[in-house]
Amino acid sequence: MSIPEIYIRNFTYDLPDEKIARFPLGERDQSKVLIWKNGVISESVFSEIDNHLPESSLLVSNNTRVIHARLLFRRSSGARIEIFCLEPWLPADYQMSFQQKGSVEWRCLVGNAKKWKDGILEKWVDVQGCSVLLKAEAKAKDEMGFIIRFTWDSSDTFATIMEAAGTIPIPPYLNRAAEESDNDRYQTLYAKTDGSVAAPTAGLHFTDRVMQKLKDRKIRFAELTLHVGAGTFQPVKSDEITGHNMHTETIVISKTFLKELMLHKEKIIAVGTTSVRSLESLYWLGLKIGTIPFGNTLHISQWEPYQVEQHSEVYNSLNNIWQYMTQNNLENLNFNTSIIIVPGYQFRMIDGMITNFHQPQSTLLLLVAAFLGPDWKQTYEYALMNNFRFLSYGDSNLYLK
Repeated sequence: MSIPEIYIRNFTYDLPDEKIARFPLGERDQSKVLIWKNGVISESVFSEIDNHLPESSLLVSNNTRVIHARLLFRRSSGARIEIFCLEPWLPADYQMSFQQKGSVEWRCLVGNAKKWKDGILEKWVDVQGCSVLLKAEAKAKDEMGFIIRFTWDSSDTFATIMEAAGTIPIPPYLNRAAEESDNDRYQTLYAKTDGSVAAPTAGLHFTDRVMQKLKDRKIRFAELTLHVGAGTFQPVKSDEITGHNMHTETIVISKTFLKELMLHKEKIIAVGTTSVRSLESLYWLGLKIGTIPFGNTLHISQWEPYQVEQHSEVYNSLNNIWQYMTQNNLENLNFNTSIIIVPGYQFRMIDGMITNFHQPQSTLLLLVAAFLGPDWKQTYEYALMNNFRFLSYGDSNLYLK
């Protein structure tokens, strides 16, 4: 592969405002599902998706949980300052950060920052019937945002403080404030690990009923963790995709998960684009992990897959990671990825994906186009003409090769 020459203007479509789903359906699994199988389009309802998946498939899903990342403060002047927590800074580890007591530092976006030039913001928070004073102080600023130091006067963990003080960050294109129902409906059924500021929305359609029907058909499940960052909503502003800087996200896999992949060499279906990026990044990591000294950062750069000259069988690549984890006594492996998947990319890990409909001129639409080829236009035109609901709370797609 080589870095493709792609112009983002070729990956757009007309998305009328009324096609965007502002709220989820009453029942998760009653969403429609568009099925694309080797160029043939059909449709069904998500509660019947078991009838359309290959028997003995392995579904790989992202078990990240969306945090209450939006924190609203008010200055004594009455100015409204919104702090949007993106990722932990000190300590940098998500789980360590959430367990901190008394103080923590995060990289954040700040809304109305011009009204907050100095000083400490304060907010009283009701934590299980007790009033806790939460303070925020800007320590540094760079092109990615602010480093904010949070302090509080109780023995509660930061996870508890954030859950009580913040609101769930539903996507900006919904053009509404978060409601109580979003606390449940903007989480997947299998969400476990705190860290995302956006939901892996392909998983929002799953219910206990659907999961049981899939298990009855001998379809297996495996989970990884990728904490979705705000960069998932970042528009492509450059004319050519090579001018776009892809955001970095953290992936966590277990040795058990890796073994499942190694045993299941075909019919791997990714639930969501985050799972697609994670699985494909895993392949590229396996090609080079043997050359990286233990303790060094493990990272897949944006264009790395398009520049690698020597490839390997999937099993061999995964086995390299297995050996690395075994030699270093690791039950879990953390690594970062900035991979961008665009038309011209050759998929190594997946045979299909479940995903929602994505915004025009977005990196997620480019990923879909990489899998479907030119058929992405026909697929989206079909959805627009047949009353499918779009974006995070919208309907689903199943793409199979």
